[in-house]
Amino acid sequence: MNRPSVLAFDVFGTVVDWHGSISREAVSIIPGIDGDAFANAWRAGYQPAMAEVRSGKLGWTKIDDLHRLILDRLLLDFGVDLDETARQHLNRAWHRLDPWPDAVAGLTRLKSRFTIVTLSNGNLSLLANMAKHAQLPWDLILSAEVFRHYKPDPETYLGVAALFDLTPQEVMMVATHEDDLQAAQGCGLQTAYVHRPQEYGPAAAKAVGDLGSFDVRAQDFNDLADQFHL
Repeated sequence: MNRPSVLAFDVFGTVVDWHGSISREAVSIIPGIDGDAFANAWRAGYQPAMAEVRSGKLGWTKIDDLHRLILDRLLLDFGVDLDETARQHLNRAWHRLDPWPDAVAGLTRLKSRFTIVTLSNGNLSLLANMAKHAQLPWDLILSAEVFRHYKPDPETYLGVAALFDLTPQEVMMVATHEDDLQAAQGCGLQTAYVHRPQEYGPAAAKAVGDLGSFDVRAQDFNDLADQFHL
């Protein structure tokens, strides 16, 4: 493996605990709601909503607005009525996601050697607010919003390399989602899998598939830094 120059990180699930954060916020705003079920149902609407953009059914729509479309449908499904102020506040819970315990320290270690950037489907304002909230030490925040394409479209992965005047092989995608890494790999990027077994909550431990094709496999960001001898 040639040492990359840029590490591009998936964010939701890889860097931050979206499930735990959304579950806690939902319970605080809607007492008595099943926070785990609500969080997973909200997340389950993510891919179908992006598919509507890809198909042309929706024009380019940032994730904040897709999250709101999903939330409005979800509240009907759960039989919950919230006023507009509460809906806006809950929708912005995605701006306030908490990091995994190793994230800040691990990213800081990795930043000492590499340029570290986000490559997320989240919109720029969401990612910037999240970085402030969670104290994430990014060198640059990149988003599908920059490229007007959602992952796994090739334009996102290749766009990172182009912005830094690098070959795809000089960029490493870091993610806990195998499909994300496979798409990056198909574009010529190096890949690092980081295991986040509780991404969908403690009651739904995430299994690991065949990771033999990825360049690096790590238990967390500190383990990833260790493997780069930082």
